[in-house]
Amino acid sequence: MVIAIGFEGSANKLGIGIIQDGVVLSNPRHTYITPPGEGFLPKDTAKHHRKYALEILQKALDEANIKPDQIDVVCYTKGPGMGAPLVSTALVARTVAQLWGKPIVAVNHCIGHIEMGRLITGAVNPTVLYVSGGNTQVIAYSQRRYRIFGETIDIAVGNCLDRFARVLKLSNDPSPGYNIEQLAKKGSKFLELPYAVKGMDVSFSGLLSYIEEKATKLIESGEYSREDLCFSLQETVFAMLIEITERAMAHCGSQEVLIVGGVGCNKHLQEMMGKMAEERGATLYATDERFCIDNGAMIAQAGYEMFKAGAVTPLEETTCTQRFRTDEVEVTWRS
Repeated sequence: MVIAIGFEGSANKLGIGIIQDGVVLSNPRHTYITPPGEGFLPKDTAKHHRKYALEILQKALDEANIKPDQIDVVCYTKGPGMGAPLVSTALVARTVAQLWGKPIVAVNHCIGHIEMGRLITGAVNPTVLYVSGGNTQVIAYSQRRYRIFGETIDIAVGNCLDRFARVLKLSNDPSPGYNIEQLAKKGSKFLELPYAVKGMDVSFSGLLSYIEEKATKLIESGEYSREDLCFSLQETVFAMLIEITERAMAHCGSQEVLIVGGVGCNKHLQEMMGKMAEERGATLYATDERFCIDNGAMIAQAGYEMFKAGAVTPLEETTCTQRFRTDEVEVTWRS
């Protein structure tokens, strides 16, 4: 029996989760929400994480009904992510590991998402579409690595949606992407946008510049509504993502597709991916916002798998890095 606690703070969500042998015991989180039209700065996000760290830690222990001496391993997000929030959260993890006398494991954020998705959905060896505010990758497991088959060559899809939400001055509560999704449901008039798939990679920055530039004029003239623009943006970026995911599935001969990351809880993306999977005779696996959006349990789960396979991070190596590739990690826990 192994009990792992995971600390996640790579962006604007601070999450601390506890996992016991693949069972989520607790998974509280607190989100730093900025005013409409504004993004979040690293220093302010780090301040938020420092403010709520002990409160969320206590909540995680209380909900799991676990005492520190029962925990076997402390896991934290090493990267990728925003520097200041990563460091603030790692500092808390390092401190409790030393106070409690526990081993510590540094976890790749992206692999946390994948392992959580596999645990919750039961997907065995899926092609993974990882979509969030900071990352967009199509991934498949091969020879002890999570291989990246395609990715964004500029900004992540979540960042593209968030930045358009700022143009429309949409609320950041609960998230800009969620509010775009709700508006898109009411849109019907499609605006053709630049569709940029380059081999196995995608590009969102040109498309974003194009719609940002035209948005105000189109809305003021009454030609398109805000709902229509959200609808058009979603349809275009999701079609691009599904195209590269399908190509990766064909290459790998895969019959499972798993969507992870914050954008992964978008119901329309799940529907579109579901149709593609159905046409291929494949199965779609997706989770809801409890496990899609950054959370501590996903870091605990990946750390638990690593720890069981014999991985422990020496204290002097418990650093953070803003750039930490998914395929840099040797996957010792999968055969």
